[in-house]
Amino acid sequence: MRGSGTAHSAATVVNAMATGCGAAFGTKLKTSAEVSICSGTGITVETDVDESPQLVITCIERFLNKFAKDEEYQVKVKMTSEIPVSRGLKSSSAACNAVLKAMQNAFSVECDILDLISIGTVASIDCGVSLTGAFDDACASMLGGLVLTENKSNTLLKRTKIEEDVAVVIDIPQYQIRKPSLDRNRIKAVAPIAQIAFEKAKKEQYWEALTLNGMCYSAAFNLDQEVSIKGLCNGALAAGLTGSGPATIMVVESSKVDDFLQQMDNNELIVTYINNGDFDETSS
Repeated sequence: MRGSGTAHSAATVVNAMATGCGAAFGTKLKTSAEVSICSGTGITVETDVDESPQLVITCIERFLNKFAKDEEYQVKVKMTSEIPVSRGLKSSSAACNAVLKAMQNAFSVECDILDLISIGTVASIDCGVSLTGAFDDACASMLGGLVLTENKSNTLLKRTKIEEDVAVVIDIPQYQIRKPSLDRNRIKAVAPIAQIAFEKAKKEQYWEALTLNGMCYSAAFNLDQEVSIKGLCNGALAAGLTGSGPATIMVVESSKVDDFLQQMDNNELIVTYINNGDFDETSS
């Protein structure tokens, strides 16, 4: 049996670490997975990313335990990704989603897409790559559009399209931030501000929420906000830390991207765009 799957990057509007409630939107950087399955045992992962394969292996193990519990299979996986790792761009969520979609494709399994997403969020907690399971990130990566979620119960509160006449400009520092290194006391301390950002997102004030969230969590993680401020000064609609960083996302009107990049000439930037995905029964 063979199967393939693709998932995309996403960007934070409201980080769920402090309150359990999060918001994120899909972007067009992608991760792809191909699986080859036969009788036997063992899981091998070939990837172009210098990361441990344990998260992908755990996703596959959980998928097989749910959908092929009484059988033994040997699974070979090949993965490619455009998403920088451990920068806050949901590379882990995209890896989970891509390989789970590939497994679903190979086995021709019919299941609710949110159940498939949940397999990956549990695997993320098991492997220590997420503190909350990142259900918001996983939904935005898998479904596209902008999502609001309650991560403690893996509940999708809302999913909506957002305007596509904007670009997502990303500043990606060379260093990485790993989840276990984060100070949970500092995260807890900013919960009231994170809640205000989430309330703004509920009122569809997405760009205000993104900027406020970025300031809130940059302070909690003791990260420099100069890129965000520079972006706002140069006309960005919103700018702030994505995830636990260290990447900064800046939302810019598409017609103004070239001028914006010239103004940000001291920064190495990636430009991508909104991924709204397909709207179906998960839409609201």
